[in-house]
Amino acid sequence: MPLCTLPRMEQPFLGSEAVAAGLVTPYALRSRFEAIYRDVFVPRDTEITAIMRAKAAWLWSRRRGVLAGRSAAALHRAKWVDARRPAEIICQNRHAPPGIRIWSQRVENHEIMLIDGMRVTTPARTALDLACRYPIGEAVAMIDALARASRLKRADVVLLAQRCTGRRGIRRARIALPLVDPGAESPRETWLRLLLIRAGFPPPQTQIPLYDEYGQLIAVLDMGWEDIKVAVEYDGDHHRTDRRTFNKDIRRAETIAQLGWIDVRVTAEDTEGGVIARVSAAWARRK
Repeated sequence: MPLCTLPRMEQPFLGSEAVAAGLVTPYALRSRFEAIYRDVFVPRDTEITAIMRAKAAWLWSRRRGVLAGRSAAALHRAKWVDARRPAEIICQNRHAPPGIRIWSQRVENHEIMLIDGMRVTTPARTALDLACRYPIGEAVAMIDALARASRLKRADVVLLAQRCTGRRGIRRARIALPLVDPGAESPRETWLRLLLIRAGFPPPQTQIPLYDEYGQLIAVLDMGWEDIKVAVEYDGDHHRTDRRTFNKDIRRAETIAQLGWIDVRVTAEDTEGGVIARVSAAWARRK
């Protein structure tokens, strides 16, 4: 049976195995497929996602590696994992091709789980690895997304961190982990929350539901402080480029104001200093 008629043919596969099994000829392999890594192929013009890159890296390791870091986060269905960044895998092969980052650290059996037959670090181990290896802001954004997508419990990550007293990056991880909040719906919301905390504001509550006098949910605020009714929200480009969203936002803003809230809206055009000044002014109005 030709490979193109097989189920899941859009997934990465080992070319040598496909040729040996008679699923594709060497000529068809060269002409109709392209290699992501050595001997790992996908059909030509396939969009390479973070999950696909992770699967390809696992095949490159001859199924012996443990997917970790960003690759593990992608397989745990975390959003916002950049497919252009290298796959990350724990394995013994030190000769990684471009597009794969090899980690040589130890991983315990209880820190590994199977996803689609592949060995992957658990959400807790994945979170700890990200916290140890990446700058605090970037790590918190990735772990926010991981926590939102999985059943990650902060206590499980903290317990792992306590066992790794001598690990490189563990001090940075112990700063990052308490900042994790699965309420963040995008990396920019994480950025905004961390900016407010660095500026000295109390950690804001995320995903605050607002109800009207009839008990109907009328809005969910990105973050804010319920006791003083100050909210801070990040508006992506679609809030101004999509006319329907824009009109809906106008009505939403009117309702939020009627309920006594000050809603500070932030966009990509705002500077950090400008955001802090506007939020400070909102706080001052509540004193």
